[in-house]
Amino acid sequence: MDHPNYAVIGHPIAHSRSPHIHTRFAALTGITLNYEAIEAPVGAFAATLRTLRLQGLKGCNVTLPFKPEALSLAELSSDRAQRAGAANTLGWSDQGRLWADNTDGAGLCRDLTERAGFPVAGRRLLILGAGGAVAGCLAPLLALRPAHVTLCNRSPEKLRPLLDRHQDLGVPLAVLPWGECPVHGFDGVLNGTSAALGGSAFSLPQGLWAKGAWALDMVYGPAAAAFLQAARDQGASTRDGLGMLVEQAALSFERWHGVRPDTNPVFNELRQIVPEA
Repeated sequence: MDHPNYAVIGHPIAHSRSPHIHTRFAALTGITLNYEAIEAPVGAFAATLRTLRLQGLKGCNVTLPFKPEALSLAELSSDRAQRAGAANTLGWSDQGRLWADNTDGAGLCRDLTERAGFPVAGRRLLILGAGGAVAGCLAPLLALRPAHVTLCNRSPEKLRPLLDRHQDLGVPLAVLPWGECPVHGFDGVLNGTSAALGGSAFSLPQGLWAKGAWALDMVYGPAAAAFLQAARDQGASTRDGLGMLVEQAALSFERWHGVRPDTNPVFNELRQIVPEA
């Protein structure tokens, strides 16, 4: 088999839908590529990347747990990758220099505003979690100019680096202690925690949402079910992270190939396979 010229690298990686998504984008745009999922041993991401590059790799996506290391290896990096402290997209310049980007947040924002039509500008947002998903999405969300953003995490000390890296972007940032009821409901709530990945119930305080609010989970399928059901129980419109997955992939594809693929056919195909919980 030919070596891949594009890939997604992670550990584990067998579950990844990226090869399907990028292969479909290539077919829709008339681009020839060989995109594969590559599992790198923990502690061997850099070595895996070097080997793949010698075999002809032109670019790759990076997923857990290697996103911070991917950024650290790059000679060039985007502002959004630096603010996230992580990269999900790598490539090489014409001069052979490794560059890093993070398309997670821009992908979420594109799905949130263009496909779902959920309003962000001028609204009050709450973001649950402080891990890589939240870090990758915070700066692009702030660029949409919400009125203010409140962060909430079980371990509040993990929020400080996020606050420090984003406090200069002109949107007020605040912290809500985990489990505490807010004084006012939020217009939008984004879940970036892994609290419900085991399928357990997701407990949220009453009064979290304002009238007409929306809720989005950054994961999709059964993993999003508990949060989305809790949100619906309080009257919120809901959305999972499948659109975010497709849109961040499209932005990576565009970085490599200079062509923005039409994401709607691919999203609609995946939605048939993975209905919203």
